[in-house]
Amino acid sequence: MSQLGLVLLSLFLSLSSSLTENIEKAFLQNNPRLFYPLFSAEQPINISLPEPISFSDQLTREQSFFLFQNIFSTYTTFEFFPESNGQSSPDKDHFIFKARWSFLNKNKSQFVFLIFFYIRRSPGASRAGDFWKITEIKAEKL
Repeated sequence: MSQLGLVLLSLFLSLSSSLTENIEKAFLQNNPRLFYPLFSAEQPINISLPEPISFSDQLTREQSFFLFQNIFSTYTTFEFFPESNGQSSPDKDHFIFKARWSFLNKNKSQFVFLIFFYIRRSPGASRAGDFWKITEIKAEKL
């Protein structure tokens, strides 16, 4: 029985690691296309970002893509890295990924956010890449 638990834990860690790596790539490459498959298609994505972006609303998967396309064309990621305690303890169907996001505006002014991604298990996922989906993104200014 304990071997089955270890196998399931290993599977969870590998799937969540792949997702967090893709989030990191999307920010570092300023590429919203990498985000699109990570957004939930079944429910709206809650997004709340403080100044200078100043945005808070529920968006569809497509709208979220266009929002991040606009953000990445306006602000260039300077650095993005997971916090040392960047993942909360996984529940059976969700976890929170926390990272530090530093970006520059067109005038080269730097802003730093602590950004949180609420990630839920996608019911009925048929492929490993579809197992986890981002359902909420919130940030606070540091």
